[in-house]
Amino acid sequence: MPRLSTLFVAAEVAQDAIAPLDELLRSMACAPGQADPANPLVPFGAIAGVQVARFVVLEDPSLPDRIGHSPFPPHEPTRLALLVDGDGSPEELIDRFVAAAAPGLTRIFRHCDPGLAEDALAAWMRRHQIRPAATYANRPDRASRQIREEAALHDALLAARLAYPAATPEALWPHLEAAAAAVPLTPVPAPGLLARLAGLAGLLLPPLLLLAFLPLLLLAAPVLIVMLRRRETTDPVIAPRPVRARNAMLSAIEDHDVANQYSAIGTLKPGRFRRWLTIAILAAIGWGAHHLFRRGRLGRVNTIHFASWTFLDDKRRVFFASNYDGSREAYNDDFINKVAYGLNLSFSNGLGYPRTDWLILGGARHEQDFKWYLFHHQIPTQLWYNAFRGLTAYDMARNARLRAAFEARPTGTALHRFVAEI
Repeated sequence: MPRLSTLFVAAEVAQDAIAPLDELLRSMACAPGQADPANPLVPFGAIAGVQVARFVVLEDPSLPDRIGHSPFPPHEPTRLALLVDGDGSPEELIDRFVAAAAPGLTRIFRHCDPGLAEDALAAWMRRHQIRPAATYANRPDRASRQIREEAALHDALLAARLAYPAATPEALWPHLEAAAAAVPLTPVPAPGLLARLAGLAGLLLPPLLLLAFLPLLLLAAPVLIVMLRRRETTDPVIAPRPVRARNAMLSAIEDHDVANQYSAIGTLKPGRFRRWLTIAILAAIGWGAHHLFRRGRLGRVNTIHFASWTFLDDKRRVFFASNYDGSREAYNDDFINKVAYGLNLSFSNGLGYPRTDWLILGGARHEQDFKWYLFHHQIPTQLWYNAFRGLTAYDMARNARLRAAFEARPTGTALHRFVAEI
């Protein structure tokens, strides 16, 4: 069964190297922020299994918020990050990137390490890997080949249907069969016994551990609740009004396709309580994403392809990245309207977040402050690659349904439903 992974490689960039690095990344684009799949430095389109990838400079505009509100140092290192979601393990992704683009990657990462040698690139990337605290994939079992083949199947079926617009489903079926015969479909592998057992263990072990410690948690609950409420009623809200010039800069790299990227960075609220609460929440999100939200929906939201949360700087900061369908405004509204409680769980431990009640109430429901807070923490993604431009998460789900229905050779009502969905 295919395994999808998130690769996150990040290294510090000197301040005087940021401008030339930005210029180099721009040279790899075919439109503002959009990677040319065939660019000579990192030809993303030639690297097997890459679904989405980005180079992003983690330059934090919200660091001044710490002054007067946090004991953390007023400065943190700026890093260059390569973030990839794709088929295989992170180690396999590194090997494929190095095999396809070692000279270009070395040239890029020399802005972080001027002495980096090309033959040491793979080891260097492994040393600078950071494991995300939580990841989400729309369908963690859907590999790149499957997406491409099912999209080609849909195109072939649609062309056949359009060629015979007046045909009944029964009369159309032979033409659909003939069209589909020209599209090779690789069998989708079923998970083996060991994989199923590992999945079952991963599903059950955390709840069992939680159950074992439940008596202690119940004893500690009154104290933890008091600690939470004391902080919720006194933590500052930092949500400055957006600056038009910065909004124009972010907008310039968005809406070049049906899907978009989002990158944001921020500081956690100070203290061990907030740190450990964030660790626990992100662990729960990661568990839920891997074992509960595997069918194309994160809560009630079905427009996200991939998302990840990554700790930085000894867990003082968190970097969040997502790949989603539609516009930034629609993306924010979708979450506010459908899973505001999830936003509060995920982000309310961030310094300046709109005030929550009991961790899940309020917060994102303060819509204006919430959107301004998000904008305050969003950073530009200098270069973003999407292997499946023009395909939304809905398109991929529909294509998978069409394939399953076609391979079942539908008749009667099922055939009518199949033709209607093409």
